[in-house]
Amino acid sequence: MQKQYLKLEKIDGPLIVLKGVENVSYDEMMEIVIDGNERRRAKVVRIQGDKVIAQVFEGTTGISTENSAVTFTGSPLEICLTKNILGRTFNGVGEPIDSGDAIISDKKYNVNGRPMNPVAREYPRDYLETGISAIDTLTTLIRGQKLPIFSSNGLTHNALAAQIVRQSKLKNSDDKFAIVFAGMGIKYDDYEFFKSAFEESGASSRVVSYINLADAPIVERISTPRTALTAAEYLAFEEGMHILVVMTDITSYAEALREISSAREEVPSRKGYPGYLYSDLSTLYERAGMVKGKKGSITLIPILTMPNDDITHPIPDLTGFITEGQIVLSRELFQKNIYPPVNILPSLSRLMKDGIGDGYTREDHDQVQSQLFALYSKVIEVRSLSQIIGEDDLTEIDKIYMKFGRQFEQNFLNQNFDEARTIEESLDIAWDLFKLFPKIELDRLESKYIEKYGRW
Repeated sequence: MQKQYLKLEKIDGPLIVLKGVENVSYDEMMEIVIDGNERRRAKVVRIQGDKVIAQVFEGTTGISTENSAVTFTGSPLEICLTKNILGRTFNGVGEPIDSGDAIISDKKYNVNGRPMNPVAREYPRDYLETGISAIDTLTTLIRGQKLPIFSSNGLTHNALAAQIVRQSKLKNSDDKFAIVFAGMGIKYDDYEFFKSAFEESGASSRVVSYINLADAPIVERISTPRTALTAAEYLAFEEGMHILVVMTDITSYAEALREISSAREEVPSRKGYPGYLYSDLSTLYERAGMVKGKKGSITLIPILTMPNDDITHPIPDLTGFITEGQIVLSRELFQKNIYPPVNILPSLSRLMKDGIGDGYTREDHDQVQSQLFALYSKVIEVRSLSQIIGEDDLTEIDKIYMKFGRQFEQNFLNQNFDEARTIEESLDIAWDLFKLFPKIELDRLESKYIEKYGRW
């Protein structure tokens, strides 16, 4: 029979403290019965000798040190999973919030995941199409990759996340594909936006959502990405599906981590975040990938908002160390009504070289993306010069660069929210832009490709 504790030592905000506790492990779940009828759940977040600190999922309102009976379950947070989760919406701990029935399964899965042996990892190769020119052409997403989107408050990252979820597909493959969407600390109107965007596009049948709303408990926010990734691991490695995980907003997750760390009276590090922020984020990001001998894969797109547009802030800074590139959104492009406002120069995909070209996308892809980067980099230089001397005094070739910059942003980067372009369409738009220049300026393109695709 499980031991029951009938008195709490202390209640501190969302935390409860018990003393005289034995044989308890970190992350273990607890059941709290209040006044003999109301039940709540809590998770062990700290152990000091025989003292245990736990965070209550539903909050501590109505709990006193005398009216509660606590029982330890002996296991961490676990969720039931079957293929029936597709098309469903759950909260951050795996409970249905879509009026559907609870998932029933003989198997329960620890949300902290299963360690992936680095030796067993398979190198990502195949291309995953999002239908967005700036991503597919210039920061190509490879199946099994971790590619974050760095945004800022007020930018269109939610629309971009919804568009990626709606349009993403495997290129030239009949393999099973699904999407796991995790929302952390999102507002009700954002939740309704995502919900309607998925339903109207018909994508909801292949999407499973784990939603933690802004007014939901902080401890649930910590569990949400882990619950979502556990579902992704099940679908990928037991059902053989290729899974794209989209998570927003990692900054809300890190803020929750900071709040819990402060409540536990831990010594803060940079900007008040806990010193283990790097290792904690890595426990999320490193769950993406491919495993030798397994058919499925997990591709991860975490979205984070950079406080004060600061890319050196601890959250984007540490995320950049763990992941394989980044897609950076620009406030300047956003103010020009460019959607999606992808700033291509600081954006990169470190794995794209191995997943593009003949047999993956198109033979000219590598040289086209290299030429676009080179030309747009020159555009930034010419724009700076024009602010000093005026555009009328620029040389003829510099005026061509200015024209290219405007057309590149309006015709290539800019596309409608419901517009899905194939990689071939995106590359053809790039070739149309190259026609603005004399061939001598296109030093990254081989003549055979200019003859085949240039159509001068």
